[in-house]
Amino acid sequence: MKKTNYMANQAMIAAIYTALSVCLSAVSYGPVQIRISEAMTLLPVFGIHNIWGVTIGCFMTNLIGFFTGANILGGLDMIFGTAATFAAALMSYAVRNIRFKNMPVLSAIPPIAVNAVVIGWELCIVVAGGFNSVVFMAQAVAVAAGQFLSCMVAGLLMVRIIENNKELKQRLSK
Repeated sequence: MKKTNYMANQAMIAAIYTALSVCLSAVSYGPVQIRISEAMTLLPVFGIHNIWGVTIGCFMTNLIGFFTGANILGGLDMIFGTAATFAAALMSYAVRNIRFKNMPVLSAIPPIAVNAVVIGWELCIVVAGGFNSVVFMAQAVAVAAGQFLSCMVAGLLMVRIIENNKELKQRLSK
């Protein structure tokens, strides 16, 4: 029963991440993006197991974006974008207990930094047709800005709401 609950929780996280991204596809893909679902990369604050739901959700989002043509990064994002989300979620988990005013603020930094570099690089390759340091910096800053809104603002708000909801916190902590 415990394994079934675990799998159901991760499937739900993946489904919510994907649904948010696809429903908000106008801002989820492209050179200027605010992928609100990236707020969920802070879910590992409640347990390392939540990394799988977020990572699978990111992969599904990138897969759908690839097949619908919504994601200009195509197959590159399925591999590197998903790996970035996985790495950032692991790092967010690693610093989850370092808190400022009882908030895991440091947990929001890895998704911002990792995605700025990785997605910035992907966008640079696609937009410039190869690596160009000026284009890379511009893309990285744009991605970081979107990630800041998703993780530092929406993500920390989500963490606060979950921490104030005993049942939800317990479900995510299992």
